[in-house]
Amino acid sequence: MIRILVVDDYEPWRRFSSSTLQKQPEYQVIGEVPDGLEAVQQAQELQPDLILLDIGLPSLNGIEAARRIQKVSPTSKLLFLSEHRSADVAEAALRTGARGYVVKSYAATELLPAVKAVLEDERFVSASLAGLDFKAPENNRAAVRHRHEVAFYADDPSVVDGYARFIESALKSGNAVIVVATGVHHASLLYRLEADGVNVPAAIEQGNFISLDTADALSRLTVGDTLDPVRCAKVIGDLIVGASKAVKGEYGRVAACGEIAPTLLSRGNAEGAIRLEQLWDEITRRYGVHTLCGYLSSAFSHKGSRPILEDICAVHSAVHGLEC
Repeated sequence: MIRILVVDDYEPWRRFSSSTLQKQPEYQVIGEVPDGLEAVQQAQELQPDLILLDIGLPSLNGIEAARRIQKVSPTSKLLFLSEHRSADVAEAALRTGARGYVVKSYAATELLPAVKAVLEDERFVSASLAGLDFKAPENNRAAVRHRHEVAFYADDPSVVDGYARFIESALKSGNAVIVVATGVHHASLLYRLEADGVNVPAAIEQGNFISLDTADALSRLTVGDTLDPVRCAKVIGDLIVGASKAVKGEYGRVAACGEIAPTLLSRGNAEGAIRLEQLWDEITRRYGVHTLCGYLSSAFSHKGSRPILEDICAVHSAVHGLEC
């Protein structure tokens, strides 16, 4: 029998995990724990074969709990089951010595395969994070794999929601965040972040939340109406270096989200939008920045927009919301 300890502060998830596992005759759930400190205590007492561990736990977060568990129950294998989709969070979790990371949205199909892989001492990473490099050397943030993602949203509220989730996850991971947004999105985004409990003024004062207006950013990157590669390298590079000073924690880095290129596209300058995406990709690659670009799906609904969509998708490492 494989003895398993389930750790999650949300009772329905503990129930789901336990019932899924116990349908397999070789698995035995020997405990359910809602708290990080208690998880460490139970791991020391029970010495389970496998510990299924959430990250957002009271008293002690799952990543710190995993580090302590490794000391008190070194033979226990660790598998994270978390709602966090951030590669930074997953990377920090895996660096504790855990062998697997499953995003909860995929748990129905991935939990059992992940358990099997981890028990066989193989690595398992959820489908939404598969292909990312979690082997960057410690204390070398620039070596973290560069990520340049694009998401397509149905409407303005969806854009704000997508950026808010990205920013909140980045800040929680100790990252510094650069946000470039249009006026209407900027105001809604600040309101949403405050409603979600983010102390935006404090983050700005600490330097880990840098907000720019799209029109102002464009004026700094162009000469006349034309993008200037030299200016882009200087302005974007300085911005990233400045933001990196506020990065917190061993695994923190700079994250960025914005809509400069989408604004160019909305003005009818598709060539400029694609060129900016290419320049941004080249520049941020040097620093290991994680970027999310957001476009409205309606920008690609007209006849003849397919080649533009394909060119934009081609310069990104991941695409969400539309088929390219």
